[in-house]
Amino acid sequence: MKRNKYSAGAVKLALWFMEFRREVQLLAQGRTFDDIKALSDRENIFGASTPARAAMIQSTISARIKSMDSSFYPLFMDSDVATQKLYALTGSFSLDTLFFDFMYEVVREKMIIGTKMLADADIRIFFKNKQEQDATAAKWTEQTLQRLGRSYKTQLYEAGILDNRTRGAERGILKPILDPIFRGWLEEYGYSQVVKALEGIR
Repeated sequence: MKRNKYSAGAVKLALWFMEFRREVQLLAQGRTFDDIKALSDRENIFGASTPARAAMIQSTISARIKSMDSSFYPLFMDSDVATQKLYALTGSFSLDTLFFDFMYEVVREKMIIGTKMLADADIRIFFKNKQEQDATAAKWTEQTLQRLGRSYKTQLYEAGILDNRTRGAERGILKPILDPIFRGWLEEYGYSQVVKALEGIR
């Protein structure tokens, strides 16, 4: 999986699973990315609140899908909703290296050692370490880091990785059971690290 420079862009992004599914459906039907952009601009097919929001959602979802091999389209369409959400999460990981590193270094490690809770302190420690390692991350404010942490927790919740506990400083980790076809696709197309992150294995 390609590694991109660390970015705080996730502060304004979401998993956008329903939008991801809508776009893959259109692509599977033979529409192009240009067709989908035109539909979004003309008909607001993603139900965004403003034209600017619609453009952000469309461009982000398209970039996530383009980062994955198109062979996943029919597999996605034949999958259950839980697996489809993991395809969408993989698209998010493929563009956002910092988000993937959080999943791999924090959530995966907790699954490996059998800890079922993700604490806000774990998130703060992760970001502190990254700020010491990366010049770009070192410039981010505390507010940015807090928003990033909330974004990561929300995306993981929407993908079925965290429980819906919203009060307190901990969230329960829900280890997914990977569909064999999805798992096989990940391994074939260079996402073996995603398999390890989702399954909590070394």
